[in-house]
Amino acid sequence: MKTYSQIVVHDGNKSLIDILDISVLSTFTGNPIHVHAEGLRGTGKTTIMRAYKSILPFIERIKGCEFNCDPRAPHCPEHKNLNMEEINKIGVEKIRMPFVEISASAKKGTVVGSIDLEKLTSKDDPRAALLLGTIPKANRGILFIDEINRIADISPEIADILLDVMGTKPGRIQIEEVGLPTIEIPVNVTVWAASNPDEEPGPLEDVRKQLSDRFDFVVYVDKPHGAEVVKSILEGKIKDNGLSEILKKNLYIDSQKRIEKFQVPEEIKDALALCYVNFNLESIRGLESVINGLKMLSALYDRDVNPKDVTFLARYALKHRTSEKNVFEIIKFIENTLTMNRVKRDEAEVAYFQKNKAEESEKINKKIAGNNKSIIFDRFKFLRWPFLSKKYKTMGSNHNPVSVEIKAPPQKAKNIDEIGEEELIKTEEELK
Repeated sequence: MKTYSQIVVHDGNKSLIDILDISVLSTFTGNPIHVHAEGLRGTGKTTIMRAYKSILPFIERIKGCEFNCDPRAPHCPEHKNLNMEEINKIGVEKIRMPFVEISASAKKGTVVGSIDLEKLTSKDDPRAALLLGTIPKANRGILFIDEINRIADISPEIADILLDVMGTKPGRIQIEEVGLPTIEIPVNVTVWAASNPDEEPGPLEDVRKQLSDRFDFVVYVDKPHGAEVVKSILEGKIKDNGLSEILKKNLYIDSQKRIEKFQVPEEIKDALALCYVNFNLESIRGLESVINGLKMLSALYDRDVNPKDVTFLARYALKHRTSEKNVFEIIKFIENTLTMNRVKRDEAEVAYFQKNKAEESEKINKKIAGNNKSIIFDRFKFLRWPFLSKKYKTMGSNHNPVSVEIKAPPQKAKNIDEIGEEELIKTEEELK
């Protein structure tokens, strides 16, 4: 089996790798994101999914618990009623995130669980006990199913179990065996699946549409088209001496720490809600998958959501839920809606800025005008009317106008025709 370091990334499989990264991080945070890889035989979809087993992060569980009980929230019949003190006595251990497989020939008893015949036939302490199945062992990890379209066709009881496991988050399993009480156990399992839609019985959405809808993303994996890429795959060398595996493990741990600081903008939620209404989508799960995926992408790349993230995820979240033509129309609708909203937001910001700038300019102009008026008034204060002066106000209030002495000119004024030319024109000497 190839390791992650031996995967050759190319245009045909890059989208699957990006979606699997989102799924691993989401599983690490306790929120399963189910992924279905479709593609022709030989495209490497199964190889890629199995290769991720080597880079899964570590989780904490109650020591020895086959159900992988989280010490902070135990759920199995043996530990669910224990307090922290009792759990600490048992101990806590770190294990790699579980990765288990269900084959096309799997039986219900091996998938869910059955009676433990070894304990039942024990000579020292014979008792009815539960033998854990594949799904409970995958709790808080990944359950891989190859040829899921065949399982849905030939094993409808397994498909029904998967519907319960994937229907809610967390899902559940119910174990019913003669000699044991019915046991219902919550399971937090991420399901990865692979299939070839060109082989019998055909695409999963045609075989069991309800099960197909349970997958958050369906990604089509294509073959490589470049000769150099094919040569690299044939050589199968480990790149970077495993450095890429170390980087990926650290990426999941760092991304989990910063995931809470990222939120999906309201305008994106509004656009997705309009898609549901305008395009008459049957299931709302696809849009929920986009929202969850956006949070994971933001944490992985340590940046805010952008419109390209939305259209990328929508393409794979809606691929199996509506027609190809409808997917194309929805993507164009999302692009146009977010672009229009961005333009409107930019216009609003510009208008707000211009309004504030105009108001500030008006305040400054008023202030300058007030200062200029004061300067002019002070500069020409000798031209003020006498009645504005304090002296005049005092004079008017203390004296009777009748008793005010009026001083007249020494000579009586003459009409202009009575004044001679020599009197109208004066020299500078005469004026002195």
